[in-house]
Amino acid sequence: MTPPLADRPTRPLPTKPAGHVELARYSSLGRFWALLGGAARAGRHVTAVRGDAPDVCRRRISGYVLPGAGVFLDTARTAAHLEDGFAPHPALVALLAGDPAPLRAELNAHFELRVDFTMALTTRRDLIARPEFRFAPIVPGLSDLPADLPLEVRRLGRDELHLLVQRACGMA
Repeated sequence: MTPPLADRPTRPLPTKPAGHVELARYSSLGRFWALLGGAARAGRHVTAVRGDAPDVCRRRISGYVLPGAGVFLDTARTAAHLEDGFAPHPALVALLAGDPAPLRAELNAHFELRVDFTMALTTRRDLIARPEFRFAPIVPGLSDLPADLPLEVRRLGRDELHLLVQRACGMA
């Protein structure tokens, strides 16, 4: 049984949109379809991007969760949010003192990294993605970190991002 046409888009994007990262050059429709199929089999939500025709080679993949992801915390940008009026939590005080280990341990214990991304194929045969990361509590209210503290995710390299995309799609 062949999948419906909407699951196998055939029209690549003419150019790389802003905010997208190149994952691979000289990719193919077959590789793009394999990633989409793997994501669906892995239980991810694969949807067309709003406003795109069903045959456009761009899909949003959501639902991948990475536990124990404290290593992805951008400590410098997170510490910048603590300048004025933060709640005195021991992990935040340690971060301001230059030790990110307690905050990372708190994130590993009570938070997960939610990874959503838009993946596309261009006419130049570039496989591209635009990632969206956010730390979310595993059980709301279990951690005593301030709820309004923005937990920033560090910038990932192309290879790190490519590995996360492959893992989200059940290919690695």
